Amino acid sequence: MPEGDTVWQTARRLHSALAGRTLTRSDFRVPKYATIDLAGRTVLDVTPRGKHLLARIEGGLTLHTHLGMEGSWKVYADQQRWTGGPAHQIRVILVAAPDADAPDARPGRTAVGYRLPVLELLRTTEEDRAVGHLGPDLLGPDWDPERALSNLLGDPDRALGEALLDQRNLAGIGNVYKSELCFLLRVTPWLPVGALPAEHTAQLPVLAKKLLEANRERPIRSTTGRRGQDLFVYGRANRPCLRCSTPVRAADQGDGSRERPTYWCPNCQAGPVPSTTPSRTTSHGTQRRPTN
Repeated sequence: MPEGDTVWQTARRLHSALAGRTLTRSDFRVPKYATIDLAGRTVLDVTPRGKHLLARIEGGLTLHTHLGMEGSWKVYADQQRWTGGPAHQIRVILVAAPDADAPDARPGRTAVGYRLPVLELLRTTEEDRAVGHLGPDLLGPDWDPERALSNLLGDPDRALGEALLDQRNLAGIGNVYKSELCFLLRVTPWLPVGALPAEHTAQLPVLAKKLLEANRERPIRSTTGRRGQDLFVYGRANRPCLRCSTPVRAADQGDGSRERPTYWCPNCQAGPVPSTTPSRTTSHGTQRRPTN
Protein backbone atom coordinates (compact mmCIF):
# COMPACT_ATOMS: atom_id res chain seq x y z
CA MET A 1 0.00 0.00 0.00
CA PRO A 2 1.44 3.42 -0.90
CA GLU A 3 2.93 5.52 1.88
CA GLY A 4 1.78 9.04 2.63
CA ASP A 5 4.61 10.62 0.65
CA THR A 6 3.63 8.69 -2.48
CA VAL A 7 0.01 9.79 -2.11
CA TRP A 8 1.23 13.38 -1.62
CA GLN A 9 3.12 13.14 -4.92
CA THR A 10 0.08 11.67 -6.66
CA ALA A 11 -2.06 14.54 -5.40
CA ARG A 12 0.48 17.07 -6.63
CA ARG A 13 0.52 15.53 -10.13
CA LEU A 14 -3.27 15.48 -10.29
CA HIS A 15 -3.53 19.03 -8.98
CA SER A 16 -1.01 20.25 -11.55
CA ALA A 17 -2.88 18.49 -14.35
CA LEU A 18 -6.47 19.31 -13.39
CA ALA A 19 -6.80 22.23 -10.96
CA GLY A 20 -8.29 25.33 -12.52
CA ARG A 21 -9.39 23.47 -15.65
CA THR A 22 -12.85 22.67 -16.91
CA LEU A 23 -13.66 19.02 -17.43
CA THR A 24 -14.74 18.19 -20.95
CA ARG A 25 -15.48 14.55 -20.15
CA SER A 26 -15.86 12.20 -17.21
CA ASP A 27 -16.31 8.46 -17.37
CA PHE A 28 -17.08 6.53 -14.17
CA ARG A 29 -16.71 2.82 -14.73
CA VAL A 30 -18.38 1.68 -11.55
CA PRO A 31 -22.12 0.93 -11.55
CA LYS A 32 -23.03 3.39 -8.80
CA TYR A 33 -21.76 6.39 -10.77
CA ALA A 34 -22.13 5.16 -14.33
CA THR A 35 -24.61 7.91 -15.23
CA ILE A 36 -22.71 10.77 -13.57
CA ASP A 37 -21.41 13.44 -15.95
CA LEU A 38 -19.01 16.10 -14.61
CA ALA A 39 -18.40 17.77 -17.97
CA GLY A 40 -18.53 21.56 -17.71
CA ARG A 41 -17.41 21.64 -14.08
CA THR A 42 -14.06 23.08 -12.97
CA VAL A 43 -11.64 21.10 -10.80
CA LEU A 44 -10.82 23.33 -7.84
CA ASP A 45 -7.99 21.38 -6.21
CA VAL A 46 -6.67 17.93 -5.41
CA THR A 47 -5.65 17.44 -1.79
CA PRO A 48 -4.05 14.46 -0.03
CA ARG A 49 -5.31 13.41 3.39
CA GLY A 50 -3.10 10.68 4.78
CA LYS A 51 -3.43 7.94 2.18
CA HIS A 52 -6.65 9.36 0.74
CA LEU A 53 -7.10 11.69 -2.25
CA LEU A 54 -9.75 14.39 -2.37
CA ALA A 55 -10.43 16.03 -5.75
CA ARG A 56 -12.76 18.98 -5.15
CA ILE A 57 -14.96 19.93 -8.05
CA GLU A 58 -17.14 22.94 -8.80
CA GLY A 59 -20.63 22.59 -7.45
CA GLY A 60 -19.68 21.34 -4.00
CA LEU A 61 -18.56 17.86 -5.03
CA THR A 62 -15.52 15.84 -3.95
CA LEU A 63 -14.18 12.77 -5.70
CA HIS A 64 -12.71 10.63 -2.93
CA THR A 65 -10.31 7.84 -3.88
CA HIS A 66 -7.87 5.53 -2.12
CA LEU A 67 -5.10 3.64 -3.88
CA GLY A 68 -5.24 0.54 -1.68
CA MET A 69 -2.59 -2.04 -2.51
CA GLU A 70 -2.58 -1.80 -6.31
CA GLY A 71 -4.43 1.34 -7.33
CA SER A 72 -2.88 4.24 -9.20
CA TRP A 73 -3.66 7.51 -10.93
CA LYS A 74 -1.95 8.24 -14.24
CA VAL A 75 -1.89 11.54 -16.10
CA TYR A 76 -1.61 11.56 -19.90
CA ALA A 77 -1.12 14.23 -22.52
CA ASP A 78 -3.29 14.31 -25.65
CA GLN A 79 -2.46 11.42 -27.99
CA GLN A 80 -0.21 9.80 -25.36
CA ARG A 81 -0.51 6.05 -25.03
CA TRP A 82 -2.16 4.88 -21.82
CA THR A 83 0.14 2.50 -19.96
CA GLY A 84 -1.41 2.12 -16.52
CA GLY A 85 -3.08 -1.21 -17.22
CA PRO A 86 -5.74 -2.90 -19.34
CA ALA A 87 -8.99 -1.06 -20.00
CA HIS A 88 -11.02 -3.30 -17.68
CA GLN A 89 -8.95 -2.03 -14.72
CA ILE A 90 -9.92 1.60 -15.32
CA ARG A 91 -12.35 2.94 -12.71
CA VAL A 92 -12.61 6.61 -13.72
CA ILE A 93 -11.45 8.96 -16.46
CA LEU A 94 -11.31 12.75 -16.13
CA VAL A 95 -10.50 14.81 -19.24
CA ALA A 96 -9.48 18.43 -18.70
CA ALA A 97 -9.61 21.09 -21.39
CA PRO A 98 -6.44 22.91 -22.45
CA ASP A 99 -5.76 26.37 -21.04
CA ALA A 100 -5.38 28.17 -24.33
CA ASP A 101 -5.75 31.60 -22.70
CA ALA A 102 -3.44 30.94 -19.75
CA PRO A 103 0.08 32.44 -19.71
CA ASP A 104 1.65 28.97 -19.80
CA ALA A 105 -0.89 27.71 -22.37
CA ARG A 106 -1.23 24.34 -20.67
CA PRO A 107 -2.32 21.58 -23.06
CA GLY A 108 -5.19 19.25 -22.27
CA ARG A 109 -4.67 16.45 -19.77
CA THR A 110 -6.42 13.17 -19.02
CA ALA A 111 -6.32 11.61 -15.55
CA VAL A 112 -7.07 7.89 -15.39
CA GLY A 113 -7.67 5.98 -12.16
CA TYR A 114 -6.73 2.30 -12.28
CA ARG A 115 -7.70 -0.47 -9.82
CA LEU A 116 -9.02 1.98 -7.24
CA PRO A 117 -10.62 0.00 -4.40
CA VAL A 118 -12.28 3.13 -3.04
CA LEU A 119 -14.02 5.59 -5.35
CA GLU A 120 -16.92 7.72 -4.23
CA LEU A 121 -18.46 11.04 -5.14
CA LEU A 122 -19.67 12.98 -2.12
CA ARG A 123 -20.57 16.46 -1.04
CA THR A 124 -17.51 18.51 -0.11
CA THR A 125 -19.26 19.45 3.12
CA GLU A 126 -19.38 15.73 3.96
CA GLU A 127 -15.70 14.89 3.46
CA ASP A 128 -15.38 14.00 7.13
CA ARG A 129 -17.53 10.97 6.41
CA ALA A 130 -14.60 9.62 4.39
CA VAL A 131 -11.56 10.96 6.24
CA GLY A 132 -12.79 12.27 9.56
CA HIS A 133 -11.57 9.17 11.37
CA LEU A 134 -7.94 9.82 10.46
CA GLY A 135 -5.37 11.00 12.95
CA PRO A 136 -3.06 13.98 12.33
CA ASP A 137 -1.66 13.94 8.80
CA LEU A 138 2.15 13.80 8.78
CA LEU A 139 2.23 15.85 5.57
CA GLY A 140 -0.88 17.92 6.15
CA PRO A 141 -1.71 21.30 7.70
CA ASP A 142 -3.41 19.54 10.62
CA TRP A 143 -0.20 17.83 11.81
CA ASP A 144 -0.13 17.79 15.60
CA PRO A 145 2.75 15.73 17.08
CA GLU A 146 1.35 15.85 20.60
CA ARG A 147 -2.03 14.49 19.53
CA ALA A 148 -0.37 11.83 17.37
CA LEU A 149 1.75 10.70 20.30
CA SER A 150 -1.26 10.71 22.61
CA ASN A 151 -3.14 8.54 20.12
CA LEU A 152 -0.26 6.04 19.94
CA LEU A 153 0.03 5.84 23.72
CA GLY A 154 -3.72 5.37 24.11
CA ASP A 155 -3.23 1.60 23.86
CA PRO A 156 0.13 0.98 25.57
CA ASP A 157 -0.05 -2.79 25.18
CA ARG A 158 -0.38 -2.66 21.42
CA ALA A 159 2.63 -3.60 19.28
CA LEU A 160 4.40 -0.50 17.99
CA GLY A 161 4.29 -1.67 14.36
CA GLU A 162 0.54 -2.17 14.48
CA ALA A 163 -0.01 1.20 16.18
CA LEU A 164 2.03 3.00 13.53
CA LEU A 165 -0.01 1.47 10.71
CA ASP A 166 -3.31 2.46 12.34
CA GLN A 167 -4.28 5.60 10.42
CA ARG A 168 -6.53 6.66 13.29
CA ASN A 169 -3.39 7.37 15.33
CA LEU A 170 -1.47 9.30 12.69
CA ALA A 171 -2.04 9.33 8.95
CA GLY A 172 0.55 8.52 6.32
CA ILE A 173 2.73 5.69 7.60
CA GLY A 174 2.78 2.45 5.62
CA ASN A 175 4.74 -0.75 5.89
CA VAL A 176 8.01 0.73 4.62
CA TYR A 177 8.15 3.53 7.16
CA LYS A 178 6.90 1.27 9.92
CA SER A 179 9.91 -1.02 9.50
CA GLU A 180 12.37 1.84 8.98
CA LEU A 181 11.13 3.85 11.96
CA CYS A 182 11.43 0.89 14.28
CA PHE A 183 14.98 0.31 13.06
CA LEU A 184 15.94 3.94 13.63
CA LEU A 185 14.43 3.79 17.12
CA ARG A 186 16.39 0.53 17.75
CA VAL A 187 13.30 -1.44 18.81
CA THR A 188 11.40 -4.29 17.18
CA PRO A 189 7.95 -3.66 15.69
CA TRP A 190 6.50 -6.08 18.28
CA LEU A 191 7.56 -3.98 21.26
CA PRO A 192 4.49 -2.69 23.13
CA VAL A 193 4.08 1.05 22.63
CA GLY A 194 4.14 1.58 26.37
CA ALA A 195 7.53 -0.12 26.66
CA LEU A 196 9.21 2.29 24.26
CA PRO A 197 12.03 4.12 26.08
CA ALA A 198 11.07 7.64 27.07
CA GLU A 199 13.67 9.32 24.85
CA HIS A 200 12.41 7.38 21.83
CA THR A 201 8.77 8.07 22.67
CA ALA A 202 9.27 11.81 22.36
CA GLN A 203 11.35 11.36 19.22
CA LEU A 204 8.86 9.14 17.36
CA PRO A 205 6.42 11.67 15.82
CA VAL A 206 9.27 14.08 15.00
CA LEU A 207 11.27 11.37 13.23
CA ALA A 208 8.23 10.09 11.35
CA LYS A 209 7.45 13.55 9.98
CA LYS A 210 11.10 14.15 9.11
CA LEU A 211 11.28 10.97 7.03
CA LEU A 212 8.10 11.62 5.07
CA GLU A 213 8.91 15.27 4.46
CA ALA A 214 12.41 14.39 3.25
CA ASN A 215 10.99 11.92 0.73
CA ARG A 216 7.91 13.65 -0.62
CA GLU A 217 9.97 15.40 -3.32
CA ARG A 218 12.22 12.44 -4.17
CA PRO A 219 11.75 10.04 -7.09
CA ILE A 220 13.42 7.31 -5.01
CA ARG A 221 12.56 6.90 -1.35
CA SER A 222 15.54 6.87 1.00
CA THR A 223 15.86 6.64 4.77
CA THR A 224 19.62 6.06 4.89
CA GLY A 225 21.08 8.92 2.90
CA ARG A 226 23.28 6.37 1.11
CA ARG A 227 23.24 6.15 -2.65
CA GLY A 228 22.37 2.63 -3.78
CA GLN A 229 21.42 1.59 -0.24
CA ASP A 230 18.15 3.42 0.17
CA LEU A 231 16.51 1.54 3.05
CA PHE A 232 17.95 0.11 6.25
CA VAL A 233 15.84 -3.05 6.59
CA TYR A 234 12.69 -3.00 4.46
CA GLY A 235 12.90 -5.56 1.67
CA ARG A 236 16.35 -6.70 2.85
CA ALA A 237 15.53 -10.14 4.31
CA ASN A 238 18.67 -12.28 4.72
CA ARG A 239 20.90 -9.42 3.58
CA PRO A 240 23.45 -7.80 5.93
CA CYS A 241 22.23 -5.03 8.19
CA LEU A 242 23.73 -1.75 7.00
CA ARG A 243 24.73 -0.93 10.58
CA CYS A 244 26.09 -4.21 11.99
CA SER A 245 26.09 -6.75 9.11
CA THR A 246 23.79 -9.18 10.92
CA PRO A 247 21.30 -10.77 8.46
CA VAL A 248 18.01 -8.87 8.43
CA ARG A 249 14.99 -10.95 9.45
CA ALA A 250 11.44 -10.82 8.18
CA ALA A 251 8.05 -12.01 9.39
CA ASP A 252 4.41 -11.07 9.01
CA GLN A 253 2.75 -8.64 11.39
CA GLY A 254 -0.94 -7.81 11.45
CA ASP A 255 -2.34 -4.30 11.26
CA GLY A 256 -5.88 -5.12 12.28
CA SER A 257 -7.00 -6.11 8.79
CA ARG A 258 -4.22 -8.16 7.17
CA GLU A 259 -0.74 -9.55 7.70
CA ARG A 260 2.11 -7.48 6.30
CA PRO A 261 5.80 -8.28 5.79
CA THR A 262 7.89 -6.70 8.52
CA TYR A 263 11.68 -6.39 8.61
CA TRP A 264 14.11 -5.88 11.48
CA CYS A 265 17.70 -6.45 12.57
CA PRO A 266 17.89 -8.94 15.45
CA ASN A 267 21.10 -7.36 16.69
CA CYS A 268 20.33 -3.63 16.43
CA GLN A 269 16.70 -3.74 17.57
CA ALA A 270 15.66 -4.71 21.06
CA GLY A 271 12.30 -6.17 21.99
CA PRO A 272 10.06 -9.17 21.39
CA VAL A 273 9.89 -11.02 18.08
CA PRO A 274 7.47 -13.67 16.76
CA SER A 275 8.06 -17.19 18.08
CA THR A 276 8.50 -18.29 14.46
CA THR A 277 10.13 -15.85 12.07
CA PRO A 278 10.32 -17.35 8.59
CA SER A 279 12.70 -15.22 6.55
CA ARG A 280 11.34 -13.80 3.34
CA THR A 281 13.67 -14.19 0.41
CA THR A 282 12.14 -11.51 -1.76
CA SER A 283 13.54 -8.01 -1.89
CA HIS A 284 11.43 -5.02 -2.76
CA GLY A 285 14.44 -3.28 -4.23
CA THR A 286 14.66 0.41 -5.02
CA GLN A 287 11.63 2.41 -3.96
CA ARG A 288 11.22 4.29 -7.24
CA ARG A 289 8.15 6.47 -7.64
CA PRO A 290 5.68 6.50 -10.51
CA THR A 291 6.35 9.32 -12.93
CA ASN A 292 2.87 10.11 -14.19
